Amino acid sequence: MTTTQNPVSPERVSEPSAADLASGKAVTLLQRVILPRPGDPLKVRSLYVDETESRRVKSASRYDATVAAGNETSFATYFNAFPASYWRRWTVLPSVILGMRVSGPGRVDVYRSKADGSIIHVTGTTTTGEDRTLEFELDLTPFEDGGWYWFDVSADDAPVTVHQASWWAPQSPAQEARLSIGICTYNRPDDCVSALSALAGDPVVSALISRVIVADQGTKKVRDAGGFTAASQALGDRLLLVEQGNLGGSGGFSRTMYEALNSTEATHHVLLDDDVLLEPDSIARLFALARFAKSPMLVGGQMLALQDRSVLHTMGEVVAPDKFFWRAAPNTEYAHDFAKKNLRKATDLHRRVDVDYTGWWMCLIPREVMERLGFALPVFIKWDDAEYGIRAREHGYPVATLPGAAVWHLSWSDKDDTAGWQAYFHTRNRLVAAALHTEYKHGGTLLRDTFKFDLKFLIMLQYATAALHHRAYDDFLAGPEKLFPLLPTALPTALEHQGDYPDGQVISSSSDLPLPSMSGVKAERFMKPPTTPLTIGRTLLAALVHNVLPPKPQAAERPQLNISAQDARWFLLSRLDSATVGTADGRGVTFRRREQDTFWRMLRHSVRVHVRLYKEFPKLAEQYRAHLGELTSPQSWEKAFLGNSDPR
Repeated sequence: MTTTQNPVSPERVSEPSAADLASGKAVTLLQRVILPRPGDPLKVRSLYVDETESRRVKSASRYDATVAAGNETSFATYFNAFPASYWRRWTVLPSVILGMRVSGPGRVDVYRSKADGSIIHVTGTTTTGEDRTLEFELDLTPFEDGGWYWFDVSADDAPVTVHQASWWAPQSPAQEARLSIGICTYNRPDDCVSALSALAGDPVVSALISRVIVADQGTKKVRDAGGFTAASQALGDRLLLVEQGNLGGSGGFSRTMYEALNSTEATHHVLLDDDVLLEPDSIARLFALARFAKSPMLVGGQMLALQDRSVLHTMGEVVAPDKFFWRAAPNTEYAHDFAKKNLRKATDLHRRVDVDYTGWWMCLIPREVMERLGFALPVFIKWDDAEYGIRAREHGYPVATLPGAAVWHLSWSDKDDTAGWQAYFHTRNRLVAAALHTEYKHGGTLLRDTFKFDLKFLIMLQYATAALHHRAYDDFLAGPEKLFPLLPTALPTALEHQGDYPDGQVISSSSDLPLPSMSGVKAERFMKPPTTPLTIGRTLLAALVHNVLPPKPQAAERPQLNISAQDARWFLLSRLDSATVGTADGRGVTFRRREQDTFWRMLRHSVRVHVRLYKEFPKLAEQYRAHLGELTSPQSWEKAFLGNSDPR
């Protein structure tokens, strides 16, 4: 005999009298409760279970958890709590079902949070030594602004085991859906094969996938990697490997979109980066949200830090409309470490976050969106994902990033892609995206910001980066007709000119150069940052005056200081004639030397080109907008792919 209890009122905090027992209401799987991988350290385990070193949860598999006698464990964690506010906001579901099988004497209690992080007990039940199937039907109504659901397990005088706990929808999706995956890869064959193996190795996720399309653009081929044969056999004829020349992320991902539209009946397509560590259930979670969405929408995964795996690097981002530059979405923080502060204590993580776009390290795009909006801009890398999200929103398609769906990826705090050859793409593509979408006639404060960056790089002795900025301005001014012709040549050109100046040349170690001429004690007076408008102005004026004077001759061969990457600030470097600066990845240094003539020549050029950019921006915006359909159409991309690929 089964009994069913209506969900306890969300505001009720008293002990409920009973729980839903085997009500049979769970229909469609939304999110599995998953346990850490064997060997995961306590820091990483904090993403899955709230435990201590001495009171760890034991698991026979990734879907069964045993709580020792007398202990209590909470599943109020990033991967196992249910982000109810996102399902409330974006889907048609009125409620969600928490289901599990439990054995052993103890309790299961369900909690929820409000947008401000306050916690409310919802319902719960005692358990016995017998196996029992539990289902809790939980209302999604109170989650308009934020909040999560989760459950805690308490063991009495014997262990309690939870088997295959999951979150379910009480109904089927309105329409049948099919999923394809698109992976863009460049010279990371082992990482790509790892992603393929993860997708094929999870039976639940693998059963959802109708096609996996790999756009291999590297010289180190995926087909030659160890493990590819096994991964290929596991996926069978669902795997399509396409080899083509390097057209960047925009070209690789657009190729997977093209193949998804032309060789599959997939209703949804997930873009997946190659250099990620994947929790496969994240794919299923994106797909589940999209299937129940009120209308077609882009759903993205969030980013966990690959080099510090308990850290949520970003929940989502927006583009500031005035200067058209990305930043953290309102009410979010960068780099939250769950090993230091769990979800229950992290009150800032309970509000729903609204974003402008989602990164293409993991992003689901409905077929309807691709058919209507086309593919990425032909910009190689940088800003292709942000522009696509903004474009989608302008056409009425929502964009969201889903907590609990994430990949581990190298965070941008672990690399500096604003310098070196990538600076060209950052700058040019930012201007292109702004021309397409800014609400300001002359770009708002965008051009003031790019000029500020030029000045900053010049006084920081980064002439190679400044020169790449100038090349980016020229190519933007050349108009939209030049984007496709530049697609295969922009990277080789940027790499060719990266070493035109000393700061573009990486040296293995500062020990390869003479010892610095300036003592660290003397340098300390330069390292205190200016904090007021007056001190900032004085420091900037001093930097300009410093560049009027010729550099000390000996500084060309002997650095004045050895500076670490985190200390390389404008107010320090602007007062030096030379210095070694560590690269962001810690693998080398650059020897930056002040060149008086170069500084003033580049500064004058920056002033002239920014005057031209300001004058011509309205006309350029009209041109880029008029060409957007052609730039992103499958037909235009097909021409770029022709003669450049080898389907296997």
